[in-house]
Amino acid sequence: MAEESKWRPPGDEDDDEEEIDETAYKTAKDAVLFVIEVSPPMLTPPPATDAKKADRDSPTSAALKCAYALMQQRIISNPNDMMGVLLYGTAKSRFNDEDESSANLAYPHCYLLTDLDVPAAEDMKALKSLVEDEDEFKKLIVPSEEDVSMANVLFCANQIFTTKAPNFSSRRLFIITNNDDPHANDKSAKSSAAVRAKDLYDLGVLIELFPISRPDQEFDKRKFYDDIVYNQVPTDPEAPAPISAVTKSSSTGDGISLLSSLLSNVNSKAVARRALFSNLPLEIGPGFKISVKGYIIFKCQEPRRSCYVWLNGEKAQIAHGVTTRMAEDTARTVEKVEIKKAYKFGGAQILFTPEEISQLRNFGEPCIRIIGFKPISMLPLWANLKPATFIYPSEEDY
Repeated sequence: MAEESKWRPPGDEDDDEEEIDETAYKTAKDAVLFVIEVSPPMLTPPPATDAKKADRDSPTSAALKCAYALMQQRIISNPNDMMGVLLYGTAKSRFNDEDESSANLAYPHCYLLTDLDVPAAEDMKALKSLVEDEDEFKKLIVPSEEDVSMANVLFCANQIFTTKAPNFSSRRLFIITNNDDPHANDKSAKSSAAVRAKDLYDLGVLIELFPISRPDQEFDKRKFYDDIVYNQVPTDPEAPAPISAVTKSSSTGDGISLLSSLLSNVNSKAVARRALFSNLPLEIGPGFKISVKGYIIFKCQEPRRSCYVWLNGEKAQIAHGVTTRMAEDTARTVEKVEIKKAYKFGGAQILFTPEEISQLRNFGEPCIRIIGFKPISMLPLWANLKPATFIYPSEEDY
């Protein structure tokens, strides 16, 4: 993300206002869909113990609490980002307008608990009630007696992203499970799931796996998920992020909390990677250009105010700023067509039309041009004004 300029010359506040066509750009927002398995092993809590820091949540319960915690964070830090929760392996089925009463279910044993959308108060209340009310949890979270097809689950996620977040620059699928081989005896089902996973990657969706080891068995990604989640190539920043470390479910109820481990793993991937600039030509020589993307190597993530909230009405509302220019002497509203820009030269105001100002600011098409090389020993320390930018070749344009 580009850093904003800290200083602007006096009187230059309005000179940089230009009409920007944003239709060619993707929406710089993030969409995250939690896909949580519901099965008897995922619903088995750790053995009871007298320890104060004991694990008391089953893996499914911990995953739902993790999704609720991340949703709370997103409402404050990124209120325009989308989140959703999809359960699979449930006895009940629900997808958009479909439910158990529908004749033909498109995605059996898939329960869309929270649709992919900007979190609303109703979604927060429903998810909070589910994670805090044990009776409601047991009533809804009932595992299916039939096996669920992972290809069907991934295709369901594909439909959700396609319909709800078609133009988002960042779309991610968080899979939380402790079953490392859901189709152990069905090679055809494995192949179908791999094809559906490839479809998601072609759509631009990154699949993140948050595996949970059982007390008596380590999670082995090689059995199934190596074909679903692509490993990252260290030199390729466009590749999906590496698979998360395996979260261990305590066999005694003591030690590190499962919920804390899941929260730590999810928070480490909560911020989507975004390019500082994309598809910018790098001119190596006359007539020789390649397209590159730029990334900031290091940037401290700080809390920022994303919006203002007006609390003086019947209900809280997000305030939207509006700028109105007024004449100093008559206090009447000044329209944009009445404003003229001028520069003081030789004691007189020289007027410029918007076309002339645009021509003055035009230095040619944006590009990175190599004009020479200099040994690093000749560069003083004070010449480093901003963090370094990592550029990587892109094959989209040149």
